[in-house]
Amino acid sequence: MDGSRRFGASGPNAWWVGFVCGMATFVDAAATTGIGIAFVLFQSPAPGAPGLTPDQIGVLTGVLTAGVAIGSLLGGRLGDRFGRRTIFLATMALIVAGAATPFIGTGFETLLPGVALIGLGVGADLPVALATISEAATDRNRGKIIVFSNLLGGFGILLAVVLGIQFGALGPVGGRIIFGAFGGVGLLVLVLRLTIPESRTWLLARSNEEPAARTTRITTGRLADLGRSPLRRPLGFLLAYYTLTSLAISVAGSFGTFVAVNVAHLPVGEYQTWTLLAMPAAVVGALWFMSVADTRFRMTYFVLGAVTVVVSNLVPVLFGFSLPTLIISVIGSTFAGAFCFETIMKVWTQESFPTMLRATAQGTIYAVARFATAGLNVVTPALLAMNPVGVYTGVATVAALGFLIGWLGFRRNTINHFSVDKSAGSRNRLAISAHHGTVPAP
Repeated sequence: MDGSRRFGASGPNAWWVGFVCGMATFVDAAATTGIGIAFVLFQSPAPGAPGLTPDQIGVLTGVLTAGVAIGSLLGGRLGDRFGRRTIFLATMALIVAGAATPFIGTGFETLLPGVALIGLGVGADLPVALATISEAATDRNRGKIIVFSNLLGGFGILLAVVLGIQFGALGPVGGRIIFGAFGGVGLLVLVLRLTIPESRTWLLARSNEEPAARTTRITTGRLADLGRSPLRRPLGFLLAYYTLTSLAISVAGSFGTFVAVNVAHLPVGEYQTWTLLAMPAAVVGALWFMSVADTRFRMTYFVLGAVTVVVSNLVPVLFGFSLPTLIISVIGSTFAGAFCFETIMKVWTQESFPTMLRATAQGTIYAVARFATAGLNVVTPALLAMNPVGVYTGVATVAALGFLIGWLGFRRNTINHFSVDKSAGSRNRLAISAHHGTVPAP
């Protein structure tokens, strides 16, 4: 096939790619949130009765977290080596297969391999799906589409919470409904992904098999290049920024209910109902950020969001742990986090690395942050029991340090590798066409 046919200008609509591949965030959020609820429904009602024990729930949760981290590390690299489409189809198939295991049995031995498959699939899916989205977009809409794809994750969390409220009284049957729901959505997304062709940007980068294209920068895909200039700098800043902010965000995100029950002495149902207010806050924040993500104002909003997140974490410290202070903290962090946390990290990562290392870098950043978060989660309950004020003060401090590192790394104009790749790609098309005697597509 000639260069013009392989690397022509036509392709699927970028917003359609953003929706279909962005549903990875929906399925991933629904799965990871829903599994935590389902585990509670699968637990033993009394010592010695059938069901999961607390220790088994802890092990399964650890396996899920470790699977996500390992999947992030492997999936990104595999996506750069063997193509976006191949890997993101395989990862969604893993999630669907894992979601089927509770219908075989809800015992520990049955759930363990299923949870491991879901973790690996979730972790491996995100970096490859993000690379597909960013490579289908342009500099004028890339940030907007990435923000949109991230917003879908909020609806995944909402699905899991609503299912928990509606079917939580059904015990193991409710747990199977939750698994079946995100597994069914995953199957639908897998079918929709068949409409997404391989990334043309990746195909062009992969064309280093063509003798005429081997010397261009776009074909760089050596893992060692991540440790060399100019990629070492953005990788270091992103690893430090995202890991520190993830540690801070995970305390409220993973243990908000624990704090409400054990520190503020609130009923679970009352606290969970009020936290639903965070959903419209997340939507408003994401839509607002979509309007500025591709403009020169996104760093201004990053700073404002970072300050708001830090202050929100200090509200319970300054005014005591109660329902109003915890809800204000959750809503403030959720709204402001849209401007300064995961979404902007995804945008920076997609722009900061060349095509053949883009998913690898994204997966590495996810993996390091999640391994660190898993380690902190082990000791967080004990720390909260001893000194909740100290924990929340530490969370605010760590978040502030992480945001400062992000600001230092990206406050000035940085290299946008989509611009580099576009320039190099034009040279590649000309060289490949000359090599085959064809005319490149306009």
